[in-house]
Amino acid sequence: MNTEHTHQQLDKLTIRGFKSIRELNDFELHPLNIFVGANGAGKSNLISFFRLLRSLMEDNLGDYIIKNGGIGDVLFNGRKATDKMFFETMFGLHGYRFTIRQGADDKNFAVTDEARLYKKSRGDGWWLLGSSVDDKSLLAREIKRNLPDSKYSRPIHETICSWKIYHFHDTSATASMRHAEIIQDNETLRPDASNIAPFLLKLREEDNEAYQDILNTCRMVVPYLDDFLLKPEKFGQAEKVSLTWRTKGADFPMQPYHLSDGSIRFICLATALLQPVPPSAIIIDEPELGLHPEAIRILGELIQNAAKRTQLIIATQSPLLLDQFSINDIVVANHRDGQSVFERLKQEDFSAWLENFSVGELWTQNVIQGGTNHE
Repeated sequence: MNTEHTHQQLDKLTIRGFKSIRELNDFELHPLNIFVGANGAGKSNLISFFRLLRSLMEDNLGDYIIKNGGIGDVLFNGRKATDKMFFETMFGLHGYRFTIRQGADDKNFAVTDEARLYKKSRGDGWWLLGSSVDDKSLLAREIKRNLPDSKYSRPIHETICSWKIYHFHDTSATASMRHAEIIQDNETLRPDASNIAPFLLKLREEDNEAYQDILNTCRMVVPYLDDFLLKPEKFGQAEKVSLTWRTKGADFPMQPYHLSDGSIRFICLATALLQPVPPSAIIIDEPELGLHPEAIRILGELIQNAAKRTQLIIATQSPLLLDQFSINDIVVANHRDGQSVFERLKQEDFSAWLENFSVGELWTQNVIQGGTNHE
């Protein structure tokens, strides 16, 4: 049997008892998924699920739970209302499901009833891995120990670990993206773009076509940008590089602190969406923050093109960004009866409206339920 692995997109998702999501059953995901909803509707909680699953695969679930306030804050309506969370994911031929049960206090919980599915093996059924006595994944342990059956688990593990949940909100003077980083930190773009300079330097040296695509796209939003300098410097024993750059018609090297918040955020977004070897999924919460309207339009084009190469899951509140997508790409999050509900829109339900209004206008006027006009 051929056991060569390729990353597969997440086709279907079930979540029960997690944060504001009481029950989301067999929800279908496409290559491009634009989640929109008012504050508190549950978009960020759905994004948080992807962090939870990555944390589980990387043996960091305990840290994730603690950072989120303990198991009581992660369970739907708290420990008294919900005693466990259930998750099931489907990736083409593969599937993975597990339960997280609360323990005696907010710091104690266990991963139980772990199972994986490979539709070409074991009678096309689920294979129970068992229950852990702690916060560790048995599937991840199977991979780490390279057990015989790990060939069935590896595609799931590799796909989830490849996910990148980007968060470029912090563009302050102390943000890592504005400071030098060692040049060896260049394999993948980090979630906060702290290594954007060494990552771009590697692209310039090893894949100049991809580097030029990123540079040319950034020039569309930062027209005075001539080129990134990316000159390594010695810091004691370390060699580091920062996002220095040159303006058109001037030789003076500009420093990262000269870039506006919107400019450096767009550079990070363009780099993430144009990287030549993308992760199995790119997940971004509110990428439009701090961008002017033309930058948001270009961002929409970048997202559309990136979805041809990998899976995109984007959460937004921007009508301008919504205007860049088909109605079939959009999932609306609403808070109803004390829980988050998600509904994918259908073209036929809005075809008459779309003759006179854009998608963003339908959202703003609350024709798409959950929009910003609640009068």
